[in-house]
Amino acid sequence: MEATVECDNNTKQSIWLPMILAGSMFFILGCITWLNGAITPFLQQMLELSPLQASFIISSFYIAVTVAGIPSAMLIKRVGYKNGMAIGCAIMALSALMYIPAAKLQMIEIFLFAQLMIGVGQTVLQTAVNPYVVKMGSEKSAAVRVCIMGLLNKFAGVIVPVIFAAVVVSGVVDGAGKLSQEQKDIMANSLIMPYVLIAALIMLFAAFAKFAPLPDLVFDEDETSNGKGEIKETLAHPHLVLGVVGIALYVAVEVIAADTIGSYALQIGVADYSVMTSYTMACMLIGYAIGILTIPRFMSQQTALLMSGIAGIITVLLVVLGSNDSFIISNLLLVPFGGPQLPDPLLCIALLGFANAMVWPAIWPLALAGLGRLTGTASGLLIMGIAGGALGPLLIGLGNVAGLGAQGAYIVMIPSYVFILFYALKGHKMRSWK
Repeated sequence: MEATVECDNNTKQSIWLPMILAGSMFFILGCITWLNGAITPFLQQMLELSPLQASFIISSFYIAVTVAGIPSAMLIKRVGYKNGMAIGCAIMALSALMYIPAAKLQMIEIFLFAQLMIGVGQTVLQTAVNPYVVKMGSEKSAAVRVCIMGLLNKFAGVIVPVIFAAVVVSGVVDGAGKLSQEQKDIMANSLIMPYVLIAALIMLFAAFAKFAPLPDLVFDEDETSNGKGEIKETLAHPHLVLGVVGIALYVAVEVIAADTIGSYALQIGVADYSVMTSYTMACMLIGYAIGILTIPRFMSQQTALLMSGIAGIITVLLVVLGSNDSFIISNLLLVPFGGPQLPDPLLCIALLGFANAMVWPAIWPLALAGLGRLTGTASGLLIMGIAGGALGPLLIGLGNVAGLGAQGAYIVMIPSYVFILFYALKGHKMRSWK
């Protein structure tokens, strides 16, 4: 996820080292975030979880934004942004090591706690690294830097599930059949060394953040203010409040498309379920690139948001109403290039990544329009919308339990896209609650 925080940078040092550090951090964030899509169906199979139980694996990660959002901001204010990046990485590294006892004991409770703590570390890192992206250089080129960081984040989402499948899943167990205890033990043991390596790698980046000669960021007093009066004043702007709701609903559908596609593939018997997140992220990268090339030259942010809402509704209907015995999309787009033959509903879930790509970058400027000195507080509220990621997988799991089935449960995404349509057409224009 990307976000912006207002700050002043008085240094004239080269921005290359901060760019390399920030890029590394965004790549790590992408690796950790989008690994959820691969690890969830893996744990679902190993621990024999129901779809609802499996949804807790993803939700526990995103609920950390709600738990750690405000404490992270307080921590960063106390220790500084450079130390904050190091602390965030250290928390993620130590949390990754929790996967060792979780795998040994094969206890979902320990896995969930590890996920929650990784999410806490990710929240601290997000809070610390974003100012470097926005203010490490000229404000005129800030948008370019944000795009670069976003592409690195999503690129990680493309390659990490593939690496996970090659290193962890390959040669272990495929399919959705019932496992013997010996098979479960093999799957559990296959997690240990990769997570040790992940922890070691993240600790290296923590050391880099701690000891690298980064420029200092100096904040004006009014920009660091976050008093209750200012929050109340900010909430008086409906286009901002509705934007926060829009971000929360968007993150919910983004997480559904990226992190539940593997579980759906597992349930319908697709062998390579652990790489499915890569398809969603690849579609998102394509949408991201198209948005960069076309906005604002050929279409406005409002138009992009409107088209995203329409595309989302249509694609969800194709997911819900499509047949798992139909392979039209893969026969057109994948098979001719040596790709696998996959059911149409599965690929439509991946195509939701394309529909989702421009929602985040379109809502942010619309929600912050005209807020002036309140922009910093408003940005913090928008960041809190990331907690919506905890809601999406739970809704899919509850829909499954309620009798909609694994495929029909995706209908719960429709209200989110309807709200995105509303915000594109009217919500972003509202300047008064009256």
